[in-house]
Amino acid sequence: MNYLPRIADSLLADKLEAKGCVLIRGPKWCGKTTTAEQKANSVIYIGDPAHREEYMQMGAIDPGQLLLGATPHLVDEWQLIPELWDAVRFEVDHRNKVGQFILTGSAVPEAHAPENEKKIRHTGTGRVAIIDMMPMTLAESGDSSGEVSLSELFAQPEIIRGTNPHNLEDIAFLACRGGWPFAISSGMSRKAALSQSFDYLDLVVEEDISRVDGVARNSERARAILRSYARLQGSQAPVSMIRKDVASNDADEISDDTIKSYLNALRQIFVIKDMSAWNPNLQSKSAIRTTPTRYFTDPSIATAALGLGPEDLMGGLSYFGFVFETMCIRDLRVYAQSLDGEVFHYRDSNGLECDAVVHLRNGRYGLVEIKLGGEKLIEDGAAKLHKLSSLIDTKKMREPSFKMILTATGAFAYRRKDGVYVVPIGTLCN
Repeated sequence: MNYLPRIADSLLADKLEAKGCVLIRGPKWCGKTTTAEQKANSVIYIGDPAHREEYMQMGAIDPGQLLLGATPHLVDEWQLIPELWDAVRFEVDHRNKVGQFILTGSAVPEAHAPENEKKIRHTGTGRVAIIDMMPMTLAESGDSSGEVSLSELFAQPEIIRGTNPHNLEDIAFLACRGGWPFAISSGMSRKAALSQSFDYLDLVVEEDISRVDGVARNSERARAILRSYARLQGSQAPVSMIRKDVASNDADEISDDTIKSYLNALRQIFVIKDMSAWNPNLQSKSAIRTTPTRYFTDPSIATAALGLGPEDLMGGLSYFGFVFETMCIRDLRVYAQSLDGEVFHYRDSNGLECDAVVHLRNGRYGLVEIKLGGEKLIEDGAAKLHKLSSLIDTKKMREPSFKMILTATGAFAYRRKDGVYVVPIGTLCN
């Protein structure tokens, strides 16, 4: 399989120059190990079946032994031996050098879990930098022309240009295929590429959801929860709504706490990644809703959970809109991270919403509405962006750097007369 350059490559290089250790975390199969291997000068694979038991024993006796090697030294799936965290922190402190270790992990071990409470004592603050890696964006997979740069939009260009290479059927396929590197770089058939997300989902419900914290979970219940989550993606649905949805097809009584346990496990293995609410300074007295918005780390997980393919999305454009939104959020999160930014959502008590707010560390931000396309939806999106922008108290915070409608369709990227950028996702990059 050929290595495709990732946005995380430059992030990793920068952080290795600034910290003693870099942690790359994200879902399985998203390319963490392969990316880390490009920078590592030595590596140990904790999950290697031929040596795993030996590594586990050494981790209990002398974890520092597993950290020996030319730097940067890569420790893959470090979370299998939680003791390594404090050992890395100790080594970073005593070596007093940057670029010593790269850790990769597809799960987050809970420090307060009974089996880990004596194994992880320190947070790693000041020693460890974190890169949250996602499945590949359209720019990384070569499915975006990359003519419109998110970074350049913050400079408010008068003119943007980009030609969209995709129609709606293409976007449906890209959403169902997802950003899994193996499905993209191995030259497999369309049918085989679409099967990867179903294989991923099977692994999650049959193994990973129970392995992450040692709690045995029912695979069919896990599937039911994922189906419900897929139906509710892009919303702020409470746990009680998911429970009612699952209970209608579950013979056993199920509680909110049980649903929370499953959802927490899915977060720990990076299957789902909720989006926090944006809390700006507004002139309006409307209450800002702070409930996170529910998203998968990749749109293909949602379609796999519901057993959908590209043709199904084309036959149900309403639901396609939610899947497309998840794909856009995936890409925006990756692009924003490369700019030292984060992505939030906005919703107030009067029903005014903004699908995404890209907020940079320096305080600049952009407002984004996500639409499949079409003049009416674009006009509706522009009206929302202008209304939210008008409510911002510019005496207390900056005006938005840009307002953008991110679309699936449309031949070109362009700037409207009212200043709103209309950008097909197939033209966007970081």
